[in-house]
Amino acid sequence: MLRRLLLVILVATGLVAVPTAAQAATYSAPLSQAIAELPVAGEVRTGYDRDLFRLWVDADGDGCSTRNEVLVQEAEEAPSVGSGCALTGGRWYSYYDGASQTAPADLDIDHMVPLAEAWDSGARSWASATREAYANDLGDYRTVVAVTDSVNQTKSDQDPAEWLPAQQQCRYLREWVAVKHRWSLSIDSAEKSALTSLASGCSGTITVEVVG
Repeated sequence: MLRRLLLVILVATGLVAVPTAAQAATYSAPLSQAIAELPVAGEVRTGYDRDLFRLWVDADGDGCSTRNEVLVQEAEEAPSVGSGCALTGGRWYSYYDGASQTAPADLDIDHMVPLAEAWDSGARSWASATREAYANDLGDYRTVVAVTDSVNQTKSDQDPAEWLPAQQQCRYLREWVAVKHRWSLSIDSAEKSALTSLASGCSGTITVEVVG
């Protein structure tokens, strides 16, 4: 529930545009088809600055930033939430490396499609409010995920043509493609080739609410 609040609040306050009820779009397709239907375009890094994506806001005013909302939502064993949303205790499973972590400091909140990759793939044309909504997207569990910090740092801003997690690669591909569709982001030719090849050994359907 916490993960869906940000988008609701942003829409209610008019900070980000989403389709009207008549235009609302839910995209659903098998993985291979979902990859084929992503638009292909060259990436453009010109003008990118991480600070153009405002991170870890407290959209619902409950004292917890997006980072801590994700940690609370994804915990295998729930942490205690103290004053100022300080988290103590808890356990988290990082599916990228199959490791469990018990200290929030050992976890990064990874943007499945990294901010730089999103910029390259279309976010450079977004309004600042839309970039903020993307960077703090609690409306879909696949956009941001808690993972072991060192693994996330190894991933950096690479796409699946350049980096894959050691564990659950099919899940990772499905979630990558879902986020690209959710936010109407493009893929480049190398990315499409890699996704198509890798997905040949994977199954599953991509279902996602399109907001970008």
